[in-house]
Amino acid sequence: MAKYKVVSMPGDGIGNQVLPEAVRVLDAVEFDAEYVHADIGWECWRREGNALPERTIDLLAQHKLGLFGAITSKPKKEADAELSPELRGKGYTYYSPIVTMRQRFNLDVCVRPCIGFPGNPLNFIRKKPGGGFEEPQVNVVVFRQNTEGLYGGVEWTNPPEQVRAAFATHPKWKPFANVKGEDLAVSLRIITRPAAERIARAAFEWARKFGYKSVTICEKPNVLRETSGLMEDAAKAVAKDYPGIPLWSTNIDAQTMWLTKNPEDYGCIVASNLFGDVISDAFAGLVGGLGFAASGNIGRDVAVFEPTHGSAPKYAELDPPIVNPIAMILSAAMLLDHVGETEKASRVRAAIAEVVREGKVRTYDMMRIAGGSKSISQGAATTNQMTDAILAKLQSVRVPAMVGTGR
Repeated sequence: MAKYKVVSMPGDGIGNQVLPEAVRVLDAVEFDAEYVHADIGWECWRREGNALPERTIDLLAQHKLGLFGAITSKPKKEADAELSPELRGKGYTYYSPIVTMRQRFNLDVCVRPCIGFPGNPLNFIRKKPGGGFEEPQVNVVVFRQNTEGLYGGVEWTNPPEQVRAAFATHPKWKPFANVKGEDLAVSLRIITRPAAERIARAAFEWARKFGYKSVTICEKPNVLRETSGLMEDAAKAVAKDYPGIPLWSTNIDAQTMWLTKNPEDYGCIVASNLFGDVISDAFAGLVGGLGFAASGNIGRDVAVFEPTHGSAPKYAELDPPIVNPIAMILSAAMLLDHVGETEKASRVRAAIAEVVREGKVRTYDMMRIAGGSKSISQGAATTNQMTDAILAKLQSVRVPAMVGTGR
């Protein structure tokens, strides 16, 4: 019997291409796991009116570990139009399955490493004052609060009267009081102190464990005084327990400017749900883009690991597949770290680092060419060839301590 059981959720589009590649790598490092397939995504929505069936919830509750590929999400009108005809008009509402999963299992800590591999042609560079270029080492880990904020799902179009009456008690509601219901959409940004303190503590613990020099709380307290203010207050309270690690504070808008001026200055960054989503994608763009962006959704009991890219349906039918599997493989390495298989995780990252450094095998995104079937004739590696190169390096690579994890 395998030591671990991992719920395998390929999902939609290229999720079905990259997740099996990650399993190949896990098998190569002799991770003692059995993979249990689970349904999730757009086809479940179309057939069943639920993108996250209860049978998948049950498997995650039982086995506690998940690997997730990608999903397709569409706006409300398009989602309703693609629902099976016999289900239309029966009150079904599309909800993002990954958001639902996070809330159902309280996967409130989202960890998104944005760490550059030397030799990646997609890495951020800047001009030197005296001419030439330099490539700063970007090594940032974003801690995104995963279950609250604007992604909490508390929103309305045409709010009911009791909701409008509650809003009317706030003096700032007056300009909206006479807007017709059908012309009014409202989302609530909800922040709670326990969740804010937990995500801040996760960042400080990571910084202490892996030697990051600072933690930054990235919010907008000068405008969102109550919600961002609470996030910042919670981070300051937690920081008192970590006297050797300074807490910096930045506004989300200013941070998006500074990350392209001096990204090497930052270590661990804490943010609420939407801001964490934005800033992690922004930093990912400095280290190769979404083909290198891994993440972990971690609760007290259940943890699910996924690349942050989407389902890329335009590439899903290409044979052979061409998408970059590295983000998915890095997500699998995060799963290894989570269960204490740190040596195996380090071997995986070291093998990826060596393939990237060597530069002989590159997917189309790494070559800065258009995706599509023609990319292979232009020298781009297929999805499988990239994994093959990583597997080959696993046989000989030397493992530095905590490679790709901290400073």
